[in-house]
Amino acid sequence: MTSDPALPAGFSAHPALAGLPPSIATDPDVHLMMAFQDGNEDAFAQLIRRNQHKVFSVIYRFLGDRTESEDLVQEVFLRVYRTAGRYEPTAKFSTWLYRIATNISLNAIRNRSRFRPVSLEVRQDDSEDFHREIPDDTAPPPDTAMHDEELARVVMAAIDALPDQQKSAIILNKYEGLSYEDVATILSCSVMAVKSLLSRARSNLKVKLMPYVRK
Repeated sequence: MTSDPALPAGFSAHPALAGLPPSIATDPDVHLMMAFQDGNEDAFAQLIRRNQHKVFSVIYRFLGDRTESEDLVQEVFLRVYRTAGRYEPTAKFSTWLYRIATNISLNAIRNRSRFRPVSLEVRQDDSEDFHREIPDDTAPPPDTAMHDEELARVVMAAIDALPDQQKSAIILNKYEGLSYEDVATILSCSVMAVKSLLSRARSNLKVKLMPYVRK
């Protein structure tokens, strides 16, 4: 194995990844996961250090509770540890990790008795203007009488009320910045279905947020 400056110190490229697409073969976390499969416990510790912030971020977007989110971060990495033997490098490590975090978050929501059935029978219109039409909770409030914190609560409450698949698509695409392709992989659907989910979510949010948006 040859040393790769893109990998964490002390680790080398895993030979099993030779010939795979560059997005996988050059992913340091994939190499760490493969090293962990080989019995390197320090590789797993590195995976936690490198990814715990992004895992907390996505879980917190779903749940809005810091303590519960911190607990679920531990559950995510416990799941990674237990399923490491079945891991296959078919995508970026972060995509696989986001799928675990999303599923665990949705399970937590179901346990709160907030789950609703989801239908993928949605319009197939494009959602390229999605980011422009949903209020940004970091932007100035659309109504001068509403403080930033209040607007953020209203927006997140509206997102929280969406069906699970729509909510997941928004959180992963808008807030975590994942591509349509990555979101499709995480949600086990097509890119067109992701665009449809975002379009349907956009329409639902516009209705819910209409009283708070300047006409």
